[in-house]
Amino acid sequence: MAGLFAPGDTAVRRDVHRGRVWTAMPQRVLGDTGDVLTLSYWPGITSLAPTTWIAALAAGDQAVRKSDLDDLAAGTWALGHYRWERTVVLSRFLTGEHFSVHCFQQADSGEPIRWYVNFEVSFARRSGIGIDTFDLFLDLIVEPDLSGYSWKDEDEDEYAQGRRLGLVDDSLHALVDVARERALGLLQNCAGPFAGSWPAWAPDPDWPLPLLPHGADQVAV
Repeated sequence: MAGLFAPGDTAVRRDVHRGRVWTAMPQRVLGDTGDVLTLSYWPGITSLAPTTWIAALAAGDQAVRKSDLDDLAAGTWALGHYRWERTVVLSRFLTGEHFSVHCFQQADSGEPIRWYVNFEVSFARRSGIGIDTFDLFLDLIVEPDLSGYSWKDEDEDEYAQGRRLGLVDDSLHALVDVARERALGLLQNCAGPFAGSWPAWAPDPDWPLPLLPHGADQVAV
């Protein structure tokens, strides 16, 4: 299949809203079948993120995090550099699905932390530098042994805020409802990305860090 990434390539996963980049995360490609793109992310990698999100994370302040969505809706966000710390992440992006599945584990010990299902707009194609999508402010947190789950952003009201601001319109909301049932079905049947045991993984210490390519903050027209 044309356009597939090769193992070892750098692929940038970006959130794009109204023709502008909101986030950009360079990751190492572990595999790409055309149906499933598997990426990896580990401490030391530098990404682009909204400055309000970076400030909210540093301060642990949810009110600042909510202002990040206000800036997104108004189109007034600014990007800053953010360095990933403490965890390694194995990610699977499923062609045609409005969610991706991530396994977080401690970088120093390899101890599993959680599965993380991120609901997002399905990426239409692989671009020259990676994939473009858009976060839909809803996440499913799953125990490492698949024994339980919880909805993260329903409790924090971030999804409702996205709805109020028009970031998730009625058509996207309908897609989220379908995606929720789809993800839960795969989880309950231990199918798709949830098949098999926890996929323990660690980056090779000899691997170079994936870097943001020039122009990663710009969307080609």
